[in-house]
Amino acid sequence: MSELFGQSADSNQFDIDFSVPLVHRLRFTQDCFGKDFHVLGKLLEPGITRDARVQVWVDEGLANWDPTLCARITHCLRSAAKIDLVAEVEVLPGGEVIKNDPSYVDALLTAFNRDNLDRRSYVLVVGGGAVLDTVGYAASIAHRGIRLIRVPTTTLAQADSGVGVKNAVNWFAKKNWKGTFATPWGVVNDEHLLTGLSDRDYRCGFSEAVKVAMLKDAEFFEFLVHAAADISARQRAPASRAIRQSVLLHLHHITRGGDPFELQQARPLDFGHWSAHKLEAITDYRLRHGEAVAIGVAVDVAYSHLKYGLDLATVQATFALFQGLQLPIWDSALNEEVIFDGLEEFRQHLGGELTVTMLQQLAQPVDVHSIDHRVMREAMNMVATSAQQQVTAAK
Repeated sequence: MSELFGQSADSNQFDIDFSVPLVHRLRFTQDCFGKDFHVLGKLLEPGITRDARVQVWVDEGLANWDPTLCARITHCLRSAAKIDLVAEVEVLPGGEVIKNDPSYVDALLTAFNRDNLDRRSYVLVVGGGAVLDTVGYAASIAHRGIRLIRVPTTTLAQADSGVGVKNAVNWFAKKNWKGTFATPWGVVNDEHLLTGLSDRDYRCGFSEAVKVAMLKDAEFFEFLVHAAADISARQRAPASRAIRQSVLLHLHHITRGGDPFELQQARPLDFGHWSAHKLEAITDYRLRHGEAVAIGVAVDVAYSHLKYGLDLATVQATFALFQGLQLPIWDSALNEEVIFDGLEEFRQHLGGELTVTMLQQLAQPVDVHSIDHRVMREAMNMVATSAQQQVTAAK
């Protein structure tokens, strides 16, 4: 039978390249549980002999902001043809608390089993990144994968993680230590659901837009520089453009970058993240993910300037951009231990060999395999000094 693979008849070794066909479905709506429900509804495909069976989980913070949301979701699903809402809409706490407590994953799996969900059922999750991560992780390990539809409700999740193929919870006090790779069945970025965000949480998402612009799109970076104040003020047009371009760049990398499940060493989308994850944990999540990423990007930008020749004008523009977005570039918790411990944890996460992405110029990333500790200390001092100058100038 060895001839099936084009091997000689006496071969005892078979290395077969193959790919798995996957479809990533991203939709943009204005009100997906109102006038645009048909967009979401079309993702819930019925089976040949049964309706689409759906279970729904909603972020508690969102439900508190809009007490009618769960009822509206219920009405939409129960009024639609060929959709079977198998249980009442359930609510979960948002933020890192849900990723830090394993009882939530157990509760999700129990509910999936209770309602007899299977691989052709749907889990619809509406909320911020932590809720998407936790529900997505549970859905990915139940029956080796239940169809997941994400409705991200933060700028951070809409600009980045909502279209990711990663699901994870925190373990051993380490960010995203336990997780899976699983492509969501669908993702719906709904503009109305961002309305309830606090100003702080609204701004947080745009650090991911800055990151991906610096890696992949110099023109987009220039747009962000000029639009930062308007985005921070929640002006709809520039903010929507920033989220759309950011998520499309992330999606392009995932679907066209050649390494969606991160089997290779290089992980360019983790620019600024290797220290950010450690900074989140060490502050007991006092810093939001987007804030920690802004700080991490600032440090990596300074290091890229000192070590790889990224021009000073870009460094200064990046610091000013974060200031315009009202995002921090420094925090008192940041020190050498955070930086270098974070680097070691990132190396372990990669599988033993370190590969970190830095910048030679805008949209010209370079993969490096070691960090010069002396230069990194200098980069940290550069960022700290700039942050202090911003504070002084604001007084």
